[in-house]
Amino acid sequence: MADFNSVIEEVRSRNDILDVIGGYVHLQKKGSAYFGLCPFHNEKTPSFSVTPSKQMYYCFGCQKGGNVFTFMQEYENMTFREALQALADRAGVELPENAYSAESKSRDDVRRKLLEVNRAAAIYYAYQLKSPQGINGRDYFRQRQLSDETILRFGLGYAGVTRDGLVRHLRSKGYDDRLITDAGLANFDERDGLHDRFWNRVMYPIQDGGGRVIGFGGRVLGEGEPKYLNTRETLVFDKGRNLYGLNLARSTRKDYFILCEGYMDVIAMHQAGFGNAVAGLGTAFTSGQATLVHRYVRKVLLAYDSDGAGTGAALKAISILRDMDMTVRVINMLPYKDPDEFIKNLGREEFEKRIEDAEDGFFFEIRMMERDYDIKDPGSRSDFTHALAGRLLVFEDEVRRENYLTAMAERYSIPREQLANAVRKKAETGEYRPRENPRSGMRNGSNDDPVLRNQRNLITWLADEPAIFDTVRKYVEPDDFSDPIYREVVTQMYKDMEGGRLNPAAIISTFTDQEDQSKAASLFNTVLVIDDDADMGMALHDLIYMVKKAAVEDRNNSDVIDEESIRRNINDKRALEELRRATIKI
Repeated sequence: MADFNSVIEEVRSRNDILDVIGGYVHLQKKGSAYFGLCPFHNEKTPSFSVTPSKQMYYCFGCQKGGNVFTFMQEYENMTFREALQALADRAGVELPENAYSAESKSRDDVRRKLLEVNRAAAIYYAYQLKSPQGINGRDYFRQRQLSDETILRFGLGYAGVTRDGLVRHLRSKGYDDRLITDAGLANFDERDGLHDRFWNRVMYPIQDGGGRVIGFGGRVLGEGEPKYLNTRETLVFDKGRNLYGLNLARSTRKDYFILCEGYMDVIAMHQAGFGNAVAGLGTAFTSGQATLVHRYVRKVLLAYDSDGAGTGAALKAISILRDMDMTVRVINMLPYKDPDEFIKNLGREEFEKRIEDAEDGFFFEIRMMERDYDIKDPGSRSDFTHALAGRLLVFEDEVRRENYLTAMAERYSIPREQLANAVRKKAETGEYRPRENPRSGMRNGSNDDPVLRNQRNLITWLADEPAIFDTVRKYVEPDDFSDPIYREVVTQMYKDMEGGRLNPAAIISTFTDQEDQSKAASLFNTVLVIDDDADMGMALHDLIYMVKKAAVEDRNNSDVIDEESIRRNINDKRALEELRRATIKI
C-alpha cells in the first residue's frame, strides 16, 4: 500500500482548490489569485484569496488559511479523516482500508468519540421518551401539538428524574467517565460524584450542518431553574457558531432563512411547512452565526418574539446581518408572541401572508427609534430628524443610502433636501460613526515583531521566487528561524527545492493542528512591500542579513556555553561578515 502521505497528496492533487472553494464562495480573478468575501468572518470588502498556483487559500482579514483539506475541515466542521474521505469521493479516489496514519487517527479520535457519545446520548433520550417513564415528556410534546413524525424528525427525547440514568447507560456501553464529562453530558461534585447534567427535562438534540449531534438543549418539566439548559461549550459544541435546525434548513430550496429565538419555534414552523427556519442556541445572535447563515443565503426574515426583549434582540440581529450586506426583513407576530403561538392560532396561510408583508429591517429600526420621540412636537421632531440622519450613515454604499434617505423623507414628511443636509453634516463633522463590530472575527493584523516579520517576508519571497533559493540557502539555514512553525516550513521548502519542485499545499498537510496550518499558510501569503525603484538584489541582501543577524544574536544570548556553542559562534560571525560584504544580484 502506498504510504499515508502519498494517499493524501493524490487526493489533494485531484481536487483543485479553486473548483472546491468556488462551490462555496463567489470568487473573482485579480492578478494571479482569486478573491471573495471570507466565509469565516464578517467582512464587506473581499480579503479572502485563493491562489491556484500554490493550491492554497488565505484570508488577509482573519488570517485563516490552508489547503483544500483545511478548508473542508473549517467550512463543513469536519475532522481530517472526514475531509479526506469527502474529497476522495469527490475525485473518485478509492482509499485503502488502512489509509490513515497513526498520527491522523490520534488527531481525530477525540472529536470522533465526542460525536459518538453525543449520538449515543441522543438515542438514549429518544428511547426514554417512548418508555413508560417518559410519559411526562410525551404529555408535554402532545400539549405543544407535535406529531410523532416531527418528534422523530428532530430526534426529541426525555431525560428522566433519576440523576445518573444517562451516566449508567453510557458506562454500560463502554464510554469512560472522562469522555462523558468532556462531552458536557455529566458533571462531577464531591457529594453526588458523576451525575447527569440533564434530568427531568424534555431534550432537543442540537445538530451541526452535517446532521451530527454536537450538544443538547433541555427544557425543565414543572418548576425548576434554569428553564432551559444547554450543553456547555465543548470541543464540538460552540453556541456562538451553530444554529438549531440548520441541518434541515440548508437543504431547502428557499433563498432565505427564517431566524427564530427558540427551539419550539423552529420545530413548529418546520411542522407547518416552513423548513427554512433556524434559531440561535440560547444566547444573543452572534456574528459567527451570521457568517454561518451567509454561507447558504443572502436574505433573512426575523421571526423574533413580539415583546420588548424580542424587539431588542431583533435590533441587534439586524445590525449584525446588515454588516454582512445581507437583506433583512422583520415578520410581524402580533397579536401573538412568537411563531409557535401565531401558527397554532392563525394557521400557516396567515403566516405566509406575514412573510410576504415582512417589514424592511431599516424601516423596523427607525419605527422602533420613533417611539422615543414625539414627532408632533417641533423640538422633538428636530431631534428625531437628526437621529434619523445619523442612522442613515450606516449605509456605506451611496446609492443605497440615497434610496433609504428618499424613502425616510417621504415616510416622515421631511423635506428631502433638509434630511440630506443633515446627513451631510453628520458625515462631515464625524458626529456619527458606524460602530465597529468587535465580534466580527477580525484580528489586528499579523504579529508586528520585526524579527518574525523579516522571517515571514523572506519565506514568502522564496516561495514566490524559487530562483533565489541557492542564494538564500548559502547564508540562511532552517535553524535561523525562531518560530517552530517557520522553521519546519523552511526545512520542508528546502527539501522540495532541492528536488526541483516546491509544493506549498503539501507542506500545509504535514501540520496536524488547524491553527498551525493557518500560520503556515500565512507564510506563503505575506504581502511584500518593496519600492518600485529599489534595487531588488540589495533589498534581498538586506533582508537575508537582518534574518541572519537576529538569529546570531539570539544564539549569542544563550546561557549554554560549551565547545559546540563556541564553534557555532565563530562560524556565525564568519558567515555574518561574509554576508555583509556580499553583493546579491537578481
